[in-house]
Amino acid sequence: MALIAPRMTAGLPAEDAGKLQRALEGGHDITVFVDGTVHRLTPQARDAVVDLLSRFGRGEAVTVSSVEEMLTTSRAAELAGISHTYLRNMTDRGEIPVEYRGTHRRIRLAAIMAWLDQQKKLDQQKKPAQA
Repeated sequence: MALIAPRMTAGLPAEDAGKLQRALEGGHDITVFVDGTVHRLTPQARDAVVDLLSRFGRGEAVTVSSVEEMLTTSRAAELAGISHTYLRNMTDRGEIPVEYRGTHRRIRLAAIMAWLDQQKKLDQQKKPAQA
């Protein structure tokens, strides 16, 4: 996995942290507004936001970052249901983007999923329309 752009933020001042902690106690209704628009979060995203706010409420410093899964060519080929050699040839031709870690190729999970989606669409186009 590759760590992407971590951002560290200092803890809230004690007074603000206390107010936030009291607001979070016993409450499960977390509403997110972005530019005045309400956004409903998935349960996992809600839990992550509540965890972040709870840490701020305790006055803790917080680091937030994204993690993007990087796969070996063997694992990527397994997920795609193709041979390792075929996948390497596709990366050589630039059909699937690849990154190098030293001499080792790594492929983003998102790149493999996008390729699989593209293959499904091509397969659907090839099927004759059924009446």
